[in-house]
Amino acid sequence: MESSRARRGRRARPSRRRALLCTALAVVAVGGVTAGGTVYVKGRARAGAGAVSSAAAPSVTASAGAGEEASVREPAAVDRKAVLSAAMAGVEVPSGARVSAAVLAPGSGESAVYGDASFDTASIVKVDILAALLLQAQDAGRRLTAQERAYATRMIENSDNASATALWHAIGRAAGLDAANERFGLTDTSGGDGELWGLTRTTASDQLVLLQQVFEEDSKLSAASRTYLQGLMKSVEPDQQWGVSAAAEGNSWALKNGWLPRSTTGLWDVNSIGRVTVDGTDYLVAVLSDGTASQARGISLVEEAAKAAVGAFGDK
Repeated sequence: MESSRARRGRRARPSRRRALLCTALAVVAVGGVTAGGTVYVKGRARAGAGAVSSAAAPSVTASAGAGEEASVREPAAVDRKAVLSAAMAGVEVPSGARVSAAVLAPGSGESAVYGDASFDTASIVKVDILAALLLQAQDAGRRLTAQERAYATRMIENSDNASATALWHAIGRAAGLDAANERFGLTDTSGGDGELWGLTRTTASDQLVLLQQVFEEDSKLSAASRTYLQGLMKSVEPDQQWGVSAAAEGNSWALKNGWLPRSTTGLWDVNSIGRVTVDGTDYLVAVLSDGTASQARGISLVEEAAKAAVGAFGDK
């Protein structure tokens, strides 16, 4: 026959089981979502128990004391501007020359700009001219004429200046370019005087904004207009396939280059803008330069800068 003490012990067991169950259920509590979108879980841990995470990215440290909340440390964000500046510091810039670079990784939204100086566009403005023409045609509810398309092809693929001049007039010269750029979101670009479209002034940052209009869905240009312009930039003639393409894998690029010897100094403006793909990731890149003694030296400078800039974004 059971003693009264045994009966009391048997009645106490369910109560202890319930207490243990409640303690176990209290171990895990959903903590939230990281800045990068990774859901993480942090717990009220027993001594020696670690917090639970859905991904390895957050660093989790469990407190040694029972019932204390575990801490979650997010991975430190990469300062892309600092990384880009460090990468560009390794680029050899000839005495008296200048270079500026801007990069955007559309997939992550990360971007950085090195240098805020203004430069002559030279022939990279031809992308802007065609973008303005396409925007005006959209407004009018029409397609480009056969003649306009012929001019556009020669202007982008062959960098033909006569075709650029014809379309410069078609958009209303500097006034038309500036009006389109205001809608595109460019704030530091101004069209060249009179016929001098190549002396349009711009910044690397503004060229990155223009590239977003050409390559991204959130654009004033329609999908058809963007596809058309991108196709031309993927088809530049072989002797113009330099510049930002130096940072790409194989032929995974679309670009437009510009080069101009300044009669006042004898020095060169050399620029390159476009999209490149590296390790499956797309990058929009703009590199502007001036003050080199030759076109060849300007091309080398732009290509070195493009590789350094894109490489800075490849670093995790």
